[in-house]
Amino acid sequence: MNPIIKEITAYQVKNDITPFKVGDGVRVHTKVREGDKERVQLYAGIVIARKGSGIHETFTVRRLSYGEGVERVFPVNSPNIEKIEVERESEAMRARLYYLRQRTGKAAVAIKEKDRAAEIHAQHEAAKAAKAAAAPAPAPAAAS
Repeated sequence: MNPIIKEITAYQVKNDITPFKVGDGVRVHTKVREGDKERVQLYAGIVIARKGSGIHETFTVRRLSYGEGVERVFPVNSPNIEKIEVERESEAMRARLYYLRQRTGKAAVAIKEKDRAAEIHAQHEAAKAAKAAAAPAPAPAAAS
């Protein structure tokens, strides 16, 4: 990107974005204005593409709605996006998951999920260690 454009748009780039990648299941909270009212609307699906950089970065979310595939493109740095929640992580083997467009039913959302067994095991071990460290030491037995 041109350094001048990058410098001008640097203040508009969001820094508090939840990290997500292609293949992740996300819930996008978008602000919707209807007349003088404003509300938050959810759009949940699978991220099938991320494109661009800086202020121009976008991501495409695909979901099945009543058996029909629906895609929506969101600008990452849009002020209308309140937050992005990652529902499930995955291990996508490609940068773009456009092949999901030809799939229907459960196959349309079948992506290799991240094996989190080792991560969960490490969390349990850390919790046990913290609990053992927080527990008071047993009092020495009184000699009679």
